[in-house]
This record gives sequence, structure tokens and C-alpha cells, in this order.
Amino acid sequence: MGLEQQIEELRAELSACPDPRERILIEAELRAARAALAEHEAAFERRH
Repeated sequence: MGLEQQIEELRAELSACPDPRERILIEAELRAARAALAEHEAAFERRH
């Protein structure tokens, strides 16, 4: 699965999640996925 798709799925999961504890975990996963995507994009820009 690509990072963009993972981010979209996490966003959807977060919007439907009523459990505050689970939301915290999903938010952390979402931040990590966004950071990974940003790093991937920065690495791509450095190469091109």
C-alpha cells in the first residue's frame, strides 16, 4: 500500500472512531505516515 493510500485510510478510520484512546493511537499512526511521506518527497526532490 502506498503512503498516500495509508494516510487516506487512517483519516477515514480516525473520523469514524468514537473511542478517545483508539483515536490517540490512530493520530500517532497518521503523524508517522505523514512524516514518512514528507521524507519520501524530500528525498525525491533531492534526487531530481
